[in-house]
Amino acid sequence: MNKSTETPKRTEALLDAYKARQEVETVLDPKAIKQSTLDKLPSPTGYRLLVLPYGGPKKTKGGVYLADSTQETIQMTTVCGLVLKMGDLCYFDKEKFPKGPWCKLNDWIIFSRYAGSRFKIDGGEVRVLNDDEVISTISDPSDILHHY
Repeated sequence: MNKSTETPKRTEALLDAYKARQEVETVLDPKAIKQSTLDKLPSPTGYRLLVLPYGGPKKTKGGVYLADSTQETIQMTTVCGLVLKMGDLCYFDKEKFPKGPWCKLNDWIIFSRYAGSRFKIDGGEVRVLNDDEVISTISDPSDILHHY
């Protein structure tokens, strides 16, 4: 096959971190994201965080499989995400954050729907947020209602 006509193989490294939980749900296992995958992701600068938005289930509770475009919309409009990387100045300002950091690596967080900059990479979408755009931390993103 000619190199110019070869279809590039899509990296699914971030999507592979989602693990099945019961029959209708998948959850992101932060431990399943390999260091080599993280090394390929952009590193946020200064006071910014790199966040992987919550992907949600692939199937509704009623058993209907969601189309890829619907899953992408859910991921794009979600307000939950996993902190993948933190810039070297995150929560450094002691006047602004007198009680210390609001979150840490591998925390699930909630942020404003339009917060940060979002962009697609191989295997999904990520967001870069400012450290003060984190609204709260949560233990399980499936506890938050997502529209689909």
